[in-house]
Amino acid sequence: MTLRSLAPALLAVSLAAAFAASAPQAAVTPAPGDGTVFIRAARLLDVRSGKWIENPGIRVENGRITAVASGGEPAPGERVVDLAGMSLLPGLIDMHTHLDSDPAYGGYTHLQYTDRFWSMLSVKHAGETLDAGFTTVRNVGSDSWNDVGLRQAVDEGKIRGPRIVSAGYSFGATGGHCDSTFFPPSFDAKSPYNADSPDEARKRVREIRKHGAQVIKICATGGVFSRNTEPGQQQMREEEMRAVVEEAHQWGLKVAAHAHGASGINAAIRAGVDTIEHASLIDAEGIALARKHGTWLSMDIYNTEYTQSEGRKNGVLEDNLRKDREVADIQRENFRRAHQAGVRMVYGTDSGVHRHGDNGRQFAWMVRYGMTPLQAIQAATVNSAEALGRNDVGVAEAGRWADLVAVNGDPTANVALLEAIPVVIKGGVVEKDAR
Repeated sequence: MTLRSLAPALLAVSLAAAFAASAPQAAVTPAPGDGTVFIRAARLLDVRSGKWIENPGIRVENGRITAVASGGEPAPGERVVDLAGMSLLPGLIDMHTHLDSDPAYGGYTHLQYTDRFWSMLSVKHAGETLDAGFTTVRNVGSDSWNDVGLRQAVDEGKIRGPRIVSAGYSFGATGGHCDSTFFPPSFDAKSPYNADSPDEARKRVREIRKHGAQVIKICATGGVFSRNTEPGQQQMREEEMRAVVEEAHQWGLKVAAHAHGASGINAAIRAGVDTIEHASLIDAEGIALARKHGTWLSMDIYNTEYTQSEGRKNGVLEDNLRKDREVADIQRENFRRAHQAGVRMVYGTDSGVHRHGDNGRQFAWMVRYGMTPLQAIQAATVNSAEALGRNDVGVAEAGRWADLVAVNGDPTANVALLEAIPVVIKGGVVEKDAR
């Protein structure tokens, strides 16, 4: 991502009403505390066991599930969401999004627009992501605190969107993937949060947490969409990453590391990073380390399809297209190897590199490269919830948010059903009904 100038994220919601006015109307919109909701369908997937609960009745109060049972009838006065003939799953989780990025503006084309343009677009992208069935996302890096402001607006009920775990600014070494690398010295364009020593790394964690980060995102290696960096290059030293992890964990925050190259992946795992993003060039040592430490991999194995088909017309530079081509197939085969070895996997798409709302297209690629449909679904539900350290999303059970999606058919047999989800429920409210 290209860094843009710092400005208050609250500006991101000042025009949100313009987007919200055109948003799909919910079929059932009880206010918090306005009675209970009873949801019924043909079946509900228990994502832990992989078994179906037939004819489920799900009781919801104040947005949270209070009971799940096979059969049952609504109590007098309960609002009913009747999803007759449909299959229910927990709301999906995308662990790697950039809601204030739009892939239609690649390379230098984004410079045509003012800084607040991206804040406005993030509102649209949040709605598209929710309508795709992703009721929780982890936004691993934005500019100008856009994701923090967006989260606050969603949580306040001002705009439609998923539950957002926000990283604020991602950071790394001066001149690295998380820095601003596209401009000459006269522009003095740089990240305000570069960290070039363990002490600087600790301070960056404190500063970014102070302003609303709920997860810390670092760049351990070079990347595809930066300039003058190669994906395989390690760009943060292990002691710097260990300082980040120690400081973040002290504050109760998890750490995600952008890491394509093997040496950077291995150093990040040894440093105690919680999730490795991309993991494209992971080697046998990295796979063994991930298994030993229980580190989660978030491997975005779909998005190259978009980049290679649309990137050039969107202004993406040839050097960035080259890097994407070089790592794509290697990453996919390494996904297969890591999964076969038993490494823990979550679902992360890097939306913003591809179109928001297309998040569900990655399921089929995960199946193509070795997962069963159920395993891919588990990556986007119970696995991702565990990696987030949350017990309120990812599973349809009492005590968790009533975040659900419904499809016609069996996604454990045909995972492509999750590419176009007709019904989305968040907190017991039907946010989308396209039956």
